[in-house]
Amino acid sequence: QVQPVESGGGSVAAGGSLRLSCKPSEYDIATVCVAWFRWVPGKVRERVVGLATDGGTTYRDSVQGRFTVSKDNAKNILYLQMDNLKPEDTGMYYCAADRLGRRNCNGATQEKYDFWGQGTQVTVSS
Repeated sequence: QVQPVESGGGSVAAGGSLRLSCKPSEYDIATVCVAWFRWVPGKVRERVVGLATDGGTTYRDSVQGRFTVSKDNAKNILYLQMDNLKPEDTGMYYCAADRLGRRNCNGATQEKYDFWGQGTQVTVSS
């Protein structure tokens, strides 16, 4: 199974910014709900933001106002602009798409998503 490629992670000090990218090869981001998830050891992956095909977004409360999701349908690339980063943002970030190919993002749990990439690590130091 070909996996999407996430990139853009790194190590930054608190208050810094990063821009993550995801270029999936298995699906067209223009036709399906896509999302960014974060995973830290000992916890399940949690959805950071979901992006529906109509542009509707659902952000996790802790990142609202600091993170911005966007996409380039022509290039089939999903982005996550992360500003004013905090140590609690640290984790492995993954992109994924709705498991059933739905256009709306109907769930926040990882079980509703598929096509996971290898992830990109974000580390924020205090």
